[in-house]
Amino acid sequence: MKHTLLAALLGTLALPALAQQSLTIVNFGGANANAQKKAYYEPFEKTGTKIVPVEYNGEQAKIKAMVETKKVTWDVVEVESPDVSRGCDEGLFEKLDYSKIGSKSDFLPAAVSDCGVGIFVWSTVMAYNADKLKTGPTTWAEFWDVKKTPGKRGMRKGARYNLEFALMADGVKPADVYKVLATKDGAERAFKKLTELKPNIQWWEAGAQPPQFLVAGDVVMSTVYNGRIDAANREGKNLKIGWTGGIYDLDYWVIPKGTPNKDAALKFIAFASLPENQAVYAQNIAYGPTNTKTLAKLDAKVLGNLPTSPANSKDALQFNLVFWADQGEELEKRFAAWATQ
Repeated sequence: MKHTLLAALLGTLALPALAQQSLTIVNFGGANANAQKKAYYEPFEKTGTKIVPVEYNGEQAKIKAMVETKKVTWDVVEVESPDVSRGCDEGLFEKLDYSKIGSKSDFLPAAVSDCGVGIFVWSTVMAYNADKLKTGPTTWAEFWDVKKTPGKRGMRKGARYNLEFALMADGVKPADVYKVLATKDGAERAFKKLTELKPNIQWWEAGAQPPQFLVAGDVVMSTVYNGRIDAANREGKNLKIGWTGGIYDLDYWVIPKGTPNKDAALKFIAFASLPENQAVYAQNIAYGPTNTKTLAKLDAKVLGNLPTSPANSKDALQFNLVFWADQGEELEKRFAAWATQ
């Protein structure tokens, strides 16, 4: 009897250690991962679930392989907007139950989709080093003007964003960019404008490169993800952003289909979507919150660096997911051929 009671007692004592759940959460690393750690991972761990962070490069093939072999080891994954709808259509992600996440009306409309909920709003903008350049560009036409400001321009190696910027540099209003780009003549016009600048372009392929180029003086100005400028300035750099004609987009949380930890994954997403937690995130990196109640919790200094603040978003362009889903493959192939000419 004693032995039975002792075994039962020991079993009960061991339960908490055995029962501690862990969630594997996948992100893109860098300053974003550090901000997520402070705002979401560390406070969520206090609820009794251990967070195992994993860094990746957006490889959807890894998720596909897990889902197809029914060996899903990732629970929550940060994905870019083109992958949300594509992965949802392919059955790679769980459909989300918003009754377990929050009211849809609390989110930006673009943040709500069947398989993904927006984490943050980020923007691709123009930037320069204020220690090296007294007056930076305020329009894409000025970014293209190598007579007024000689020197190399950093640009992401790819069609996306660059074709939109080229059209704006050529006088197309942000509201009309995709209407023009959707036509054969519009695409021709964008490539022609890019060709003008081509001898002065230094390509970048990773988000960390533009701030490095600007600090080193390799380029006089660059396109860049706004959060990378914020991160550099937190380290004492003096980089400035021109917000006019910036292209904003969202990253999303998704749950790979078949995760055994679906309920805990939904709890984490709900936790990360609360305004008070999104406010901590925005204080640690200059990406805009997706929960509209968050802005009221932020001071003017933080708001001044966010792509979602009224001053910075007034001349911005939302990345057109449908356009790039329809025409992206063809335009990227054309860009790849053009870049090697």
